[in-house]
Amino acid sequence: MKQAVDFHGHLGPYLVLGLLMGDYALTRLKAQPHFGLKVMAWGAKDKPRSCLIDGLQLSTGCTYGKGNIRKYGGRFIKASFLKLNNKKSVDLSVRSEITKMLSRVRGHESSENLARKIFNMQAEDIFILNY
Repeated sequence: MKQAVDFHGHLGPYLVLGLLMGDYALTRLKAQPHFGLKVMAWGAKDKPRSCLIDGLQLSTGCTYGKGNIRKYGGRFIKASFLKLNNKKSVDLSVRSEITKMLSRVRGHESSENLARKIFNMQAEDIFILNY
């Protein structure tokens, strides 16, 4: 997480969601980071939700420079991960309980506290997984 904070500039819940989301997807797909993977994220086009993208880039190695990550508008935060060599994919969306927690964040301290709380949660309690 320190590397992510150093890269992104601060600790926040959307950054942590991106880190955990990417890591969980790589595990489920049995994929390696950086190449051979494509990520599409929805609901993370504008700040603070767009901080999710930095977490996704760091955890998956997919970057705008390589062209293997894209972001789209949308009401709900979700991401699709495609392993290119076998076309297997997983879709992850954020559970409504987490979305409610995010909506209650007010200020930097509250944001950091929620980020730490989410970081220590189990992925199954944060995300809904679809194949």
